[in-house]
Formats: sequence, C-alpha cells, structure tokens
Amino acid sequence: MLHLRSHSSPEWPGWALAHLDEILLDHAHCEKKAASTAINLIFRYTQHESLMEPLSALAREELEHFELVLGHLRRRGRAFVRQQPSAYASRLMEVCRKHEPGRVIDTLLCCSMIEARSCERMQRLHGALAARCDAGAEDADPALALLYESLLASEARHHATYVDLARGLQLVSEDELRARLHEIAEHEASVVARASGEPRLHDGP
Repeated sequence: MLHLRSHSSPEWPGWALAHLDEILLDHAHCEKKAASTAINLIFRYTQHESLMEPLSALAREELEHFELVLGHLRRRGRAFVRQQPSAYASRLMEVCRKHEPGRVIDTLLCCSMIEARSCERMQRLHGALAARCDAGAEDADPALALLYESLLASEARHHATYVDLARGLQLVSEDELRARLHEIAEHEASVVARASGEPRLHDGP
C-alpha cells in the first residue's frame, strides 16, 4: 500500500512519453539523490542504531538503480548532465517539524512518500511504454519498458522501509505515526497539485 492521497492525472503518461529523455535524465538524478539522502540520514542520526544497516542497504540499491538508468541514457544517446531539479522534494520537506523527535519521524515519512510517488509514476510510465511496444510503434523502447517494470517492486518496498524505520524508532505511538503519515500524504498531494509542468518524474500535468 502506497498511502498516496492522490493519483497522477490521466494525461501524465502521454506527457511523459513526449518528454521521455528529460524524464529519464531526471530519474537518474532522483536515484542519485535518493542514495545521498539515505547516506545523509546515517550521518545525521548515528544515535539511532536501527537506522544504520537498512539505510546503508537502501543507499547501495539506489546507486545500483542510478547505474541502470545511466546505462539507458547512454543507450539512447543521451549524456548525464546537470539538470534543474523539480521543486517537488523541497516543497514536500517543508512539512517536516524543526525539532526532534518530530524531525526524524517526518523526514522518514517524507522519504516514504517520495518513494510512493516514484512507484506510482514508474508504474504509469511502464504502462505507456508497454502499450507503445504492443502497438509496434517505431519509437518503441522495450528495454526501457522492462526497466520500469523491474523497478516497481523495489520502489514500493522502499516506501514501506521508510515507514517501518519510523515505526521502529518507537518515538511515537502507532496511532500518532499513522496520523502523521496521513497528514504528510495530504501535504504531498497538495505539492503534486501545484506542479510546475517541467519535464520531471515528480512534475508534470
């Protein structure tokens, strides 16, 4: 269960296909940022031993995904270059409380929502890519369709991992955790509704 409070618009998959190389470049940057976030949390919250090994494993997996996406960029003749990031993550993180233990709980839950939205968008993108392959379109990319199909389970698992890590800290009750997850999911939906329309994985119509 992804705990999302909104769905991407029906126009998003077609729009993403029209900006596929830009979306793929952004995806590479997102995987790199996800690995960096996990590592930063290890350094910031060394006192929480239960976070260390799961975040280390998660960072390694995100880097593996980063390398996979880099390979597809090269295959499509695109270079990995700097790109103006979407405002999605920074706007989402605005909901985080400034003081502990609220800060660590909110940060982990925001990370879980990023993974959930990534899973939802990748699922829709896979569907659009697969449909293009089934239709025999000249620009069909079966390898890219397989990439996005292969990433769905791990994105959903990462979402659950971050929620479980917040729960495992035992800093709040289960009711408090669920209530805060609901609040952050509502906030995430409002961030998606205010997307700028830039060709990014977490942006668009």
